[in-house]
Amino acid sequence: MNVAAQQPETMHDLRGEMHAHVAMSGYVSWRAGGPAERLYKPADLDDLCAFLRTRDADEPLHFIGLGSNLLVRDGGLRGTVVHLHAALKALRVENRGVADRSGEGFGIVYAEAGVASPKLARFAANHDLVGAEFLAGIPGTVGGALAMNAGCYGSETWSYVSRVLTVDRSGTLHRRSPKDFGVGYRHVEARLAREEWFVAAWFLLPRGNGQASRRKITDLLAKRVASQPLNLPNAGSVFRNPPGDYAARLIQACGLKGERIGQAQVSEKHANFIVNLGGATASDIEDLISLVQARVATQTGIQLQREVRIVGARPEDIE
Repeated sequence: MNVAAQQPETMHDLRGEMHAHVAMSGYVSWRAGGPAERLYKPADLDDLCAFLRTRDADEPLHFIGLGSNLLVRDGGLRGTVVHLHAALKALRVENRGVADRSGEGFGIVYAEAGVASPKLARFAANHDLVGAEFLAGIPGTVGGALAMNAGCYGSETWSYVSRVLTVDRSGTLHRRSPKDFGVGYRHVEARLAREEWFVAAWFLLPRGNGQASRRKITDLLAKRVASQPLNLPNAGSVFRNPPGDYAARLIQACGLKGERIGQAQVSEKHANFIVNLGGATASDIEDLISLVQARVATQTGIQLQREVRIVGARPEDIE
């Protein structure tokens, strides 16, 4: 975990891959969106830290995993996208020194930010650790789950977080506790003096019946296949559920199932999903999101809040 003391002077000292003018449609699950000015794929955590030490203090940086909760506008992104999925993939069981409750009744799983959430769920179950089964229903990475307190089926990511590892712009790693963050429903706000990004977490999980846990994962995945439009590009749930209600119910009640703008459509299978029917632009998707919000607000008085992040510039905003 230690950052190398010697700081690289140029990009030639790094082991990762830098690419220019990369179409982000290949890196987000909606399969839409404009180009990133640059995209860096670090070799591992040490290389990521070294890379950050080469960047200017004012360069925009965007960290992504599987891009399953992200829309990049058609005008693209300035700066550098840092792609973590194939890089930060360490996953192991640790049993000491992280959480006060570790011991006979609990175990600790260390997972880096690029690990897919379903892989973490299966790994925990295979080590007779329970509680993480819901992560099998989240089509993203550990980093994304931490950033938004991802959850489903009544459970949330930060309920099991003991510590997190972050990195700042200087490439310095920090161990943080949950008290360093304001954690809410699909929302995490850092109480830190500097900009930092999640690179790993320690999950405190009860010991239990691994076989039963694996059965639960299988059942959750079957439920997901039956209820969600997984055959078409999508970004999961688009809107947060308002208190005491469900976004999908409200959208359906407003007659919006099947509503289209261009090749973007409110799914006919699950109303809180917007799917790409083939060739949808990011503008199509964003405009449909806005239409749904406006219609629901007009008919119900409820302002739906997005779960998905929208970044970048619209083409008309580029000089």
